[in-house]
Amino acid sequence: MTQSTDTQVSAQQQQVEEDLVQRVLASFENTPDPRLKQVMQSLTTHLHSFIRDVRLTEDEWNYAIDFLTRVGHITDDKRQEFVLLSDTLGASMQTIAVNNEAYENATEATVFGPFFVDDAPEIEHGGDISFGAEGQPAWVEGTVTDTEGNPVPNARIEVWECDEDGLYDVQYTDGRMAGRAHLFTDEQGNYKFWGLTPVPYPIPHDGPVGQMLQSVGRSPVRAAHLHFMVTAPEKRTLVTHIFVDGDPQLEIGDSVFGVKDSLIKTFEEQPAGTPTPDGRDLDGKIWAKTRFDIVLAPAEV
Repeated sequence: MTQSTDTQVSAQQQQVEEDLVQRVLASFENTPDPRLKQVMQSLTTHLHSFIRDVRLTEDEWNYAIDFLTRVGHITDDKRQEFVLLSDTLGASMQTIAVNNEAYENATEATVFGPFFVDDAPEIEHGGDISFGAEGQPAWVEGTVTDTEGNPVPNARIEVWECDEDGLYDVQYTDGRMAGRAHLFTDEQGNYKFWGLTPVPYPIPHDGPVGQMLQSVGRSPVRAAHLHFMVTAPEKRTLVTHIFVDGDPQLEIGDSVFGVKDSLIKTFEEQPAGTPTPDGRDLDGKIWAKTRFDIVLAPAEV
């Protein structure tokens, strides 16, 4: 960011401010780790440039400190308000863009989100990740291949999503594990499972991040999506979602900027009584089906 050259800031004042920047930068000169030195000096440069550009007031600085303090206080082992803040400022997506450079036909990455949980149960092919979570059943199938079209066997696929009320299992207080699981691709790179048709939902907005969104007139609602994390030896880990074609929230905007056109998929609704791919009896429920073929980039590109 270029320093403001507003004529109301005298040359003498600008020099005072610039001298401070240089002194802070110099304080990092002897940092043993070159990368840490680069990060700290760049952070200093951009932070001071921002303060000078907007002519930040002391009241605004105090409010910012209080805001970040409240972000920390509300964060716990079930809720990561700092991730929400990063997401809603687009910082998470920018970091993902920097670290997942486009590579041939590899599937695009998107935000991790705050609701992943380790040790989700394993399911077999055609199993159900909902574990009792309410919503419209959805059959999801696809393949995992490399960028040359070769199947990737035994790739681990983590999947997680909210229920029809827009809540993840960790947002309930009863300790349930639902709407999440992991499975592995077969020898041909195929996978398939039952989940729920994704629905839009608001990110937690009863805390400081929600207050920020309200203050700037932004919606806290995320476009409907299903999370994937795919790992395999010698392949770049893929963290991504698929989104629901036709979801009105796609037009309004995703609150964390996670939508990419290549990740929008058709969830084709099936009339009640339509036979399912695996013969499952859905008691006459309407269900949906979609396909998501995943392409993994090599670990070193």
